[in-house]
Amino acid sequence: MSIFGKRLGPRRTVAMAAVSAAAALALAACGSSSSGGGSAAGSAPGNGLGGSGVLAQSVYDNAPVASAADIPAGSTMAMIKQKGVLTIGAALDAPLLSQQDPTNGKIEGFDADMAKLLAKYITGKTNVKTVTIGTQTREAMLSSKQVDAVFNTYTITPERAQQVAFAGPYMSSGLAVAVKAGDNSIHSVKDLAGKTVIVGANTPAVTELPTAAPGSKQVAFGTDPEAVQALTQGRGVAYVQDLTLLASDAKANPAIKVVGQPFTTEPYGIGLNHDDAQFKAFVNDWLKKIEADGTWAKVWQATLGSVVQGTTPTPPAIGSAQGS
Repeated sequence: MSIFGKRLGPRRTVAMAAVSAAAALALAACGSSSSGGGSAAGSAPGNGLGGSGVLAQSVYDNAPVASAADIPAGSTMAMIKQKGVLTIGAALDAPLLSQQDPTNGKIEGFDADMAKLLAKYITGKTNVKTVTIGTQTREAMLSSKQVDAVFNTYTITPERAQQVAFAGPYMSSGLAVAVKAGDNSIHSVKDLAGKTVIVGANTPAVTELPTAAPGSKQVAFGTDPEAVQALTQGRGVAYVQDLTLLASDAKANPAIKVVGQPFTTEPYGIGLNHDDAQFKAFVNDWLKKIEADGTWAKVWQATLGSVVQGTTPTPPAIGSAQGS
């Protein structure tokens, strides 16, 4: 699990209020939601590659669709196609990954868009039913086939792979660097050598930073909002934390931005039923196709790339993580 997943509860304070409070109210009355295709990307660029946080409709329209030969009779794919909807498990309070827009009910973000594209590949339409889940219920819901897949910043580990089949990895997170929006002197963790850096207490940054940025001095804070506030106050030149957490911070607070790519690796996989090797192979083939044709890059640019400065990352090799 990412730092994002581990620390989601404590984060629902000042830094997250502007982004997630309305969504939480919208979700309070139901445990599942349906989500179709996204609307066209807006014209206002973000801090990163120019994405708006919403994937352009044209990306869905041009996304690949599996051939009849790819969907054998009796397979999981065939059952999903017959239903006309892909049922997934996800958390809906993760900005730029999976979050429901309270104004229109649409679920947006990197994970949400990937799920819609998988639905399009299987059924020809971007119809997704999203069931809200927690980290303690993912394996059980996959095992009982209450959901077809889990898109939930689901870190691949050999231990989890004993209960879950992981397609992917489809994204790599890890420790990254956030700085003040106006700071153009820092581009990666290497630029933090010898400087004062803000970290979260008892997070991987505490042990990883001395090696990645020799001579750096750490200032630790117990919560993410405190660390973000310290950065905006100039109590350190940068804040080192998990990429997904920093991306949501930057989305909520335009006074900071994320620079460069993660300097540690945490592979995310798509959780599937452990005993369905056929479906896993099918999803992996789909991932290879959307990575090769540029669709994956467009999803990243529109979502996480809207607040992360730098080039679009290369997606991790399918099967490269132990347990995938």
